[in-house]
Amino acid sequence: MIQPARLDEAAALATFLREQVGAVRNAAHGLTEEEARLAPARSDLSIGGILKHLTVAWSSWQRREACERGDRGWELTEADYGQFYGSFALTEEETLEQVLEQYDAATTALVSALESMDPEAEALAPPAPWFGRMEPVAVTKRLLALHQIEEFARHAGHADVIREQLDGAKAGELTLAVKDLPGNDFIQPWRRAAG
Repeated sequence: MIQPARLDEAAALATFLREQVGAVRNAAHGLTEEEARLAPARSDLSIGGILKHLTVAWSSWQRREACERGDRGWELTEADYGQFYGSFALTEEETLEQVLEQYDAATTALVSALESMDPEAEALAPPAPWFGRMEPVAVTKRLLALHQIEEFARHAGHADVIREQLDGAKAGELTLAVKDLPGNDFIQPWRRAAG
């Protein structure tokens, strides 16, 4: 939970993103390799797939910055599409440990980028041909940061539902377990049920 504090805008945006990043990661706490791949709802999403997909958020941030610098063009390549569509499920070769390492590195870099940005600075939102927008659009970095928070929050909710379907673990219980905090009259840390 985010504790009340007086923060400048960039620090506040980074704090809210960091909270969602942690919520998604906590959903993987204590899962086996097999459980990380399970999609217990009608959706194809799994905890491992969500972690892998959100790792792409950092590469898309880097790609957008490369386009702004002129290091590459704005057009989306087959490799870009492949990376995006291939990000929703773990391959047979990928392990939960590998995906968590990649997620940690990518999200640390993304949160750091938000902490050091000027929210008022101009940036370009990339084209979104799936929405009929074929050219980049001028925005502020604030808008880009808010989009990242929205994306992580959406998938943190998905991860909560998937995890509850897998073993009944709830977000607060997982947070206590991950942070090794004691329980209280309202909530106890998650522990794997016997058997």
